[in-house]
Amino acid sequence: MPNVKLKNYLHLHFIVFIWGFTAVLGALITIDAIPLVWYRMLMASGFIFIFIYIRKIPLKIPKRVLFGFLFAGLLIALHWLTFFKAIKVSNVSITLAMMSTGAFFTAIMEPFFYKRKVIWYELFFGLVVIFGLLIIFNIEADHTLGIIYGLISAFLSAVFSIINGKFAKEHNASVISFYELLGGMGFISIYLALNGDFSIDLFKLPAMDWVWLVMLASVCTAYAFIASVAVMKYLSPYTVMLTINLEPVYGILLAFVVFGEKEQMSHEFYLGAVIILLTVIANGIVKNSKRLKSTLS
Repeated sequence: MPNVKLKNYLHLHFIVFIWGFTAVLGALITIDAIPLVWYRMLMASGFIFIFIYIRKIPLKIPKRVLFGFLFAGLLIALHWLTFFKAIKVSNVSITLAMMSTGAFFTAIMEPFFYKRKVIWYELFFGLVVIFGLLIIFNIEADHTLGIIYGLISAFLSAVFSIINGKFAKEHNASVISFYELLGGMGFISIYLALNGDFSIDLFKLPAMDWVWLVMLASVCTAYAFIASVAVMKYLSPYTVMLTINLEPVYGILLAFVVFGEKEQMSHEFYLGAVIILLTVIANGIVKNSKRLKSTLS
């Protein structure tokens, strides 16, 4: 059993490493954020459908549930649109630092969604995160638009996670993901059609963009999602949560390796990013210790 846990723990780190590479791919792909997300959702839903077909997983669901999945698909589409837009107007490091705030948007909204009391330490940690953000805002004024897009993306990610958390308790994860990705792609298709952008030019991409898009949709989306669900069967939610918080670290390091000086930021930026990341980790540690105490008492 220890070997199985170690194997899955290392696998989880590999998955998080892949998620960190998503931002790098977003910077490498030359097309704008809207067609980029459209292609990602189209291809990823296709790959997941193949997985569902091979596993013979039933796709039939009630209409009410389907509408819920489609709404969640709109949220994840908007999350990815603002995520890649942040990368396009700033860089990978700024975007990933902002995405670290997603855990605290979740902490702030959870009491309203799940009708529980606001916890004092969550408010305290939230203030520390705001302090870290202020450091970044004051120093990286040239990247203000990227910071704003990144924060919007983190907020949308938090809303999506809360809604998806309820779906995951009752439905198959692959089925949820398939309909959400398909729904998000559908909403973007409507936008492109109404805007007059649904033309042959949409399919004229540089050769390397096709390579990066296939990698983004298959490895970084379809595979990473299915694999993350699998490893969660063997690891505690606390271990998973702490490991996932390393995504910005992996992403920023990868961006520096790939793009070099273009991704090099000021010392103050890294101070602010470390404050945010450590606060997110501290929040997880406190939550876990409180949960253990309540279980033992």
